[in-house]
Amino acid sequence: MLCFAANSLLCRLAVASGQIDPGTFTTTRVLSAAIMLSLVVWFERGRFPSLAPTNPFSVVALFTYLVLFSFAYMRVDAGSGALIVIGATQFCMFGVAFWEGERFKPMQWAGLILALFGFIFLVLPGAHAPDPFGALLMAIAGAAFGGFSLLARGAGHPVEANANVLLYCLLPAVAANLLGMHEFKITPLGLAFATASGAVATGFGYVAWYLALRELPAARAATVQLSMPALVALGGAAFLSEPLTGRLLITSAAMLIGIALVLGQRVALPAR
Repeated sequence: MLCFAANSLLCRLAVASGQIDPGTFTTTRVLSAAIMLSLVVWFERGRFPSLAPTNPFSVVALFTYLVLFSFAYMRVDAGSGALIVIGATQFCMFGVAFWEGERFKPMQWAGLILALFGFIFLVLPGAHAPDPFGALLMAIAGAAFGGFSLLARGAGHPVEANANVLLYCLLPAVAANLLGMHEFKITPLGLAFATASGAVATGFGYVAWYLALRELPAARAATVQLSMPALVALGGAAFLSEPLTGRLLITSAAMLIGIALVLGQRVALPAR
């Protein structure tokens, strides 16, 4: 969870301070994460990822998450962004589960309504509301990651599968980067932040998560991810001087308690 929280902090720190533009941050993150996961595959299996045909919807979903995540953090604080992305991810996955035939118990419906109330309260206009367009970008990013997680169900070797998807994301990432060349900006510190986000927070974090899943019951592992927005909010206050507002604290409690009530009876895949 520290690795996943670091993604939000590193991205916000890099792009909001003008150390690197969002497009270049995305390309660097994708490249360094793909290299890290490819090295893990080589270490485990004695070969690099095979670049086998991959579900194009998985590539689209992951790329959408990665690029919108970077651009959203130009506009929203780290804590609000993390809360929106994990909320949107879980709402997407709950919706698909319901559409596939899963039915919630009364306590789960209560949790879902509480989480939705928290989400709406967070984005309502007001003095401490996040930027509306930034919140929208982050919500779409979260929904895209939820879709990617659902599409990844049943992968035989999840690290190699995700290394493949990241490698396929490189071309659209570079294309988006070239389209935004008029805003190109990079400094050594910005490059270091983006590389750390990809290689450590994304690549190493993904490996650590799957190692943890071997020892944790699935429902408990899914609930553990709810600590991520709190870690980001605390990190944002400590490293980015972002305020812990009453709105953020109230919505955090409502959303995370509500999602936890739903997860108490079902399994969700990990959010980043």
